[in-house]
Amino acid sequence: MRRVIKNDDSEVKKSNLGYIEGNSNNNLKISKILYKEQKGFCIYTEEYLGRADARDIEHFDPTLKGTSDDSYSNWFLVKHQWNKEKSSKWADYQPVLHPTASDFNERIVYDDGDYRVSELDDQEAINLIKLLKLDDIILADERKKYIQRKAKELSIYGVSPEDFFKILIDDDIKQISYLRAIHEEFKIDIWNLLPNPQ
Repeated sequence: MRRVIKNDDSEVKKSNLGYIEGNSNNNLKISKILYKEQKGFCIYTEEYLGRADARDIEHFDPTLKGTSDDSYSNWFLVKHQWNKEKSSKWADYQPVLHPTASDFNERIVYDDGDYRVSELDDQEAINLIKLLKLDDIILADERKKYIQRKAKELSIYGVSPEDFFKILIDDDIKQISYLRAIHEEFKIDIWNLLPNPQ
């Protein structure tokens, strides 16, 4: 997972949209905007949200949902399964690091396929890792295998990492996963290579 940067000029804010429980038309507008801003990727898993993927507007702090304090800064588009698993654990992992924290990438570091805290006493970062299951063994294993496969494919192609990932993006964006891992392992700005969804 990487730090999330929220747009001050987001269409959500410009249109003064608020999440309304049960109002699918309104909430679909928010979902579509978040999808564009996130370039089609789940904030938590960093996997592409394909047409068949169940996705949710995640209220990072679920205690704000339905209150006047719930807002754009609390909303992320995520895979349904991750939202479902997180929702019942919020109270158990407080205090927690917010995904938009300016020092997020320094406090939660990528380490050869795993995410860990940079400071062992950073309880907020520890809690976020546990809350979002960033240390999930299966997901970490998938991330490591993905990076290994891409490294092998890259050596076969014989092009630069940037050119290689541009080819994958142009061919089928669903071939791209684990954005921070790609950034860290291949030393490229994968985020800015991704197209803005229509």
